[in-house]
Amino acid sequence: MPNLHEYSPPGPDRTNDAKPAVSGVVPDAIPTFAFHINGWKRAVFRRYFPKHAFTFVPMYTRENEFEEVWAARILREENPQIFVWSLRAPDGLRDFALKHGIPVFFIEDGFIRSVEANASRTPPLSLALDTGTAYFDCREPSDLERLLATYDFDSAPELLGRAAAGIRFLLETGVSKYNSNAKADIESLYGPKSGKRVLVIGQVEDDASIQFGCLPAITNNDLVRLAAQENPGAQIIYKPHPDILSRVRLAQSNPQDVGHLCTVLTQPLPMAHAFETIDHVYTITSLAGFEALLRGIKVTAYGCPFYAGWGLTDDRQPNPRRGRALTIEALFAGAYLLYPRYFDPGTGKEVSFEETVDGIRLYFSTPKALGDPRQPSGPQWQAWGPYGILGWRHLLTPLVSPVIARIGHGRDAENYRADPIQFFRELSNPKFRLIGRVLYPFDR
Repeated sequence: MPNLHEYSPPGPDRTNDAKPAVSGVVPDAIPTFAFHINGWKRAVFRRYFPKHAFTFVPMYTRENEFEEVWAARILREENPQIFVWSLRAPDGLRDFALKHGIPVFFIEDGFIRSVEANASRTPPLSLALDTGTAYFDCREPSDLERLLATYDFDSAPELLGRAAAGIRFLLETGVSKYNSNAKADIESLYGPKSGKRVLVIGQVEDDASIQFGCLPAITNNDLVRLAAQENPGAQIIYKPHPDILSRVRLAQSNPQDVGHLCTVLTQPLPMAHAFETIDHVYTITSLAGFEALLRGIKVTAYGCPFYAGWGLTDDRQPNPRRGRALTIEALFAGAYLLYPRYFDPGTGKEVSFEETVDGIRLYFSTPKALGDPRQPSGPQWQAWGPYGILGWRHLLTPLVSPVIARIGHGRDAENYRADPIQFFRELSNPKFRLIGRVLYPFDR
């Protein structure tokens, strides 16, 4: 087995020391076709991966478009690579890449994401690049699963020491995937503790992590009912996902339908605070389940997240590929130290886990930018092209913005004002994309 100093997860070149040519183009840059990358992320990818010459394929490219246009373009390049955000690749892409020996990297946010309570269009602090599948996909082995199944952690005491120190740091600082310095009075939220206390972690129910990480169908409300049934007499506390509370994402089940079984938290609560006084956590696939394990809390995983199947969780969905017993330090070492890549969002330089969490700590003690989370207030005035003759379509923005806020969320309206055309192009609902084509009929 490789030791700590020899291990490097499969992936593109992990160094960020490329030397640009005088023209600003990196010599021998790797031609890289990136699928389903939102417009705001594209500058981030160029900054984080300077040795790659990116071609960003339009969002929601269909199978026939891929076969007729993009397959040929990819094959014209020498030694191309393919990046795919999450699992959002056109049908046929994986078979095409396998047939032609083209590396494919499935990319997701890492387990430490931002200093905001959600992604909020800020550059990610870490990314996971996986040649197998997204780490949350339980249907087949990811690089993370293979790493956890085969790595010789016993022969890497230095790595396990870093893991133990990393766990202590996260517990002492409360650093999580999304981070906030919001305070909370747990006793006022939960009430006095008189017995067993069970926390049910809500998720966005149409999220890919549930779609591909939990094979039996289940809703957040079903999970609350299960926790109540299995823990008679216990206080059940249900924490809906922050994006559901803020209406950034739409709920599939109404938390109030199970209000008679539990205490429903209706205000944002940092995850680190939510675990206080908790004895047992129920989750489908949430990373919060792993964060509970770090605190020594019993975790029931209804789905099959990356941390299930290694002897540390109460698993309701068996995974025959797993079964090796791991310590919490080994699991942390694989998932947080070996698997993801950490970046300085301002410079794009690759950094260590320790540098990242220390930067978060410093951010909250002496606030300063970890990258620039601000988005432009709107596009520069264009007198022609997609904004029409004399730029009259710029006048649509203040009229359409309130409608978008009513249909969706205030953040949707902010994103629309920042870039009206890109906003409509990236909507998942094809009917809304069609509305965008009517309002802004010209491509840029």
